[in-house]
Amino acid sequence: MKRGLFMKEISIMVIDDEAQMRKMLRVFLEKKGFSVYESTDGFHALTLLSKKKPHLLIVDVMMPFMDGFKFVQEVKQQTSIPIIFLSAKGSECDKIRGLKLGGDDYIVKPFMPRELLARIESVLRRVYGHRMISNTFTIGPLVIDYDAHQMKLNQHSLSLTRKEFGLLNILATNCGRVFSRTQLLHLVWGENKKSSERTVDTHIKTLRLKMGENGYLIETVWGLGYKFEL
Repeated sequence: MKRGLFMKEISIMVIDDEAQMRKMLRVFLEKKGFSVYESTDGFHALTLLSKKKPHLLIVDVMMPFMDGFKFVQEVKQQTSIPIIFLSAKGSECDKIRGLKLGGDDYIVKPFMPRELLARIESVLRRVYGHRMISNTFTIGPLVIDYDAHQMKLNQHSLSLTRKEFGLLNILATNCGRVFSRTQLLHLVWGENKKSSERTVDTHIKTLRLKMGENGYLIETVWGLGYKFEL
């Protein structure tokens, strides 16, 4: 199995005291294939870092108990994990302080998700090198090319809609993991209230038809949902 930048073994820890912000970042980053850990403040994050070793930290500045600046000071004494500040504090002094403390980038809220993704890619490329940022993913007969937004199955291109691409991408890059219809609906369709769990079933059926003899790769787990399994 060959993995690239968007694959789930690349993990990111989001440290922010705002639950809504953590949820938004988790949903966005997981849709891109990252594994995401959450932490509510600096103290909790330090405890979590003793057990988890993420590839990147996204850190808010204004948090209770231990603010983001103090947290980064502590982290940099123990590890060289790259850090992106994501904060509403956008003064030049704050940015300079964050970068001098060891931050690899500083993004001011509100932000555009695409910009955040580009900054994440840049930091990962700079820290871990180009071999970690291949924009293709291969699992069994399936190859996903993120730059071309294209999938090939047994070297033949699949003609997929945007939703079908997103659905197959989530399942394939999380091989073996069962997703409920509700989870898939949330990850692929977002807050679209017009869609229902039946929408997921319909798209799975269409995907299997387009995958032909390899449609079996998407398994139905009765009573639970769907998974991709070789």
